[in-house]
Amino acid sequence: MQLNILIYITIALFFALLSSKLMKLIKLPNVTGYLVVGLLVGPYVLNIIPKDTVDNLGIISDVALGFIAFSIGAEFRFSYLKKVGKAPIIIACLESIGAVLVVDFSLILTGHDVPFSLCLGAIAAATAPAATLMVVKQYKAHGPVTETLLPVVALDDATALMCFGISVAIAKTIEGGTGDSLFMTISRPLLEILTALAIGVAAGILFRFAVKWFTGRGNRLAITYALVFLCIGLGTMLNVSSLLACMALGATLVNTSSFADVVFEQTDRMTPPIFMMFFFLSGAALDISIIPSVGIIGAIYIVMRVIGKMLGSFAGAKISKADKKVQKYLGFTLIPQAGVAIGLATTAMSIVPDYGSMIRTIILCGTVIYELTGPVITKLALKKAGEIK
Repeated sequence: MQLNILIYITIALFFALLSSKLMKLIKLPNVTGYLVVGLLVGPYVLNIIPKDTVDNLGIISDVALGFIAFSIGAEFRFSYLKKVGKAPIIIACLESIGAVLVVDFSLILTGHDVPFSLCLGAIAAATAPAATLMVVKQYKAHGPVTETLLPVVALDDATALMCFGISVAIAKTIEGGTGDSLFMTISRPLLEILTALAIGVAAGILFRFAVKWFTGRGNRLAITYALVFLCIGLGTMLNVSSLLACMALGATLVNTSSFADVVFEQTDRMTPPIFMMFFFLSGAALDISIIPSVGIIGAIYIVMRVIGKMLGSFAGAKISKADKKVQKYLGFTLIPQAGVAIGLATTAMSIVPDYGSMIRTIILCGTVIYELTGPVITKLALKKAGEIK
């Protein structure tokens, strides 16, 4: 029987709440519980919540990711960035490049076509910030690893887009494509990044004046929702990263308004149900039946991406003379991969149509594994680093 969509939302929240109690008993992050229970209740296992309902609730994912990006933007306070210096930028660049190169060379050396290897390897750069941020918030993690991690995952979206643009340009040249020029293919991701940042900065300046004019808590919360929604909507319309736009919104607000801390505190109080729903629905959308179909190529991608991330983050931390704990543990916190990677995989289907469906299947399989294991590994790494008490 098809139930009202509000009943399905009630079921999702109820199961998510129960899973958080279970996770507390077995000492795992809440986000793992939301994902696992969503997977069990979703269309690919028990089918309590059907696939069309999961698809119809996609707007919840957009909103949740927007608020997650907005919260991460608060980490770009100029006073803090001055203190940590260039380390997050160097680490973000090298962990992205490390993942791309290790996957590329692993696939090429095992006999796979170069254009296919480049397109699949390019997607390895992307890291999903949502699960990581939830673990940090749940356990109130604090220390050098956490302080470096948040700006790194924030910058990761931009570095992933650039790596993808460059890799795709090379793949098209090898394929002998007659489409855009090499310059246009490489410069398009840069234009997307600048457009997204411009949207966020403009909305942030508007935010600064609006919170001075509207002083009530309810009014300020309404402004927050309106401007986060604006960044998501414009990003989607213009086909640029709404995550980057929302991060720029948060970063602009935190650096220009004395009311920023109050706004972020209010937002943190109002968003937990949205995040619960987001991870529950993310779990429900995971199709575990595809795992056996990816074979040796999928295994190479899944393992080598993690190795590349860890080597790249270690090299970046070493070069920037970051804390020893950052060098040792940061790589373990960069495993989750989701939305951006799936979006890039969909784009790859039109670039290398012969391999498109295989690339998308591998990325979807990787998402299942990374999203289920990533939060647990992040928690263990932060605990080993002494940042979870």
